[in-house]
Amino acid sequence: MRSTRASAAIDRLKRRSDNPLYSMRMSSGGLFSLLLGDGLGDSARLCEPMAMDDFVSFVNGYGPQTVKRVSKLELAFSQQLDKKSR
Repeated sequence: MRSTRASAAIDRLKRRSDNPLYSMRMSSGGLFSLLLGDGLGDSARLCEPMAMDDFVSFVNGYGPQTVKRVSKLELAFSQQLDKKSR
């Protein structure tokens, strides 16, 4: 089983939160858990073990979220769609 998606989700969480102490644990059954280290060598588990797809969704929704950038063209297009739907 490839855990690349799960580790990429952890890397995104580290960047969003500016906290390098997040990590993951993979069990022998292929289930993933999110961990938060305290800087002294101990880690607290932040979720129950779950399958990779569920884990990636959980990690993507955990912590601070980045604001999606919207271009001027996208904004103008959505305003035109709103006018047409009225």
